[in-house]
Formats: sequence, structure tokens, C-alpha cells
Amino acid sequence: MARTAAALHILVKHKELAEEIIEKLNKGAKFDQLAKKHSTCPSGKKGGSLGEFKKGQMVPAFDKVCFSGELITPHLVKTKFGWHVVKILYRT
Repeated sequence: MARTAAALHILVKHKELAEEIIEKLNKGAKFDQLAKKHSTCPSGKKGGSLGEFKKGQMVPAFDKVCFSGELITPHLVKTKFGWHVVKILYRT
């Protein structure tokens, strides 16, 4: 079982915008550019990078996707902070 993961994310307030971002990513848009443009999280300035984190370190819904979702594929996650577009880079 994976103990750590690394991910990128874009945090927005509205589901519709998150869905539009996923569509753009699926058409080849660069994750870091979309993060810098749209993310309300401070990580947006770093292209959405959250670095590596341990299981249980993030809020439950986010954590679940990061440790069970398909790698590289953009995922949509709702938390108390808003809507996240999450791209899991790897797990260890």
C-alpha cells in the first residue's frame, strides 16, 4: 500500500470551471499554466504542485483520490475548500 503520493492541483470555487479545466487538460493544455491562471490556492503560483505528502495529511476526499485514483488522469474532487482538479504524479 502506498504511503506517500505527489500531486498537482487546481482549486476553484465552481464545479463548472473545474469541469472546463479538465476538458482543456484532456485536449492537451498544460497543467501548470492553467493552475497559474485559475487556482485560488497558493500552490497555483508553483504550477499547482503540492510536492510529496503522506497518506492522511490531506482532507479525506482529496486523500482518497490521491491514494486510489488513476495516475496522471485529471480527477475532480469536492472538499470544504472548493473544487479541485487533481493530477496524481506518483505514489511510493
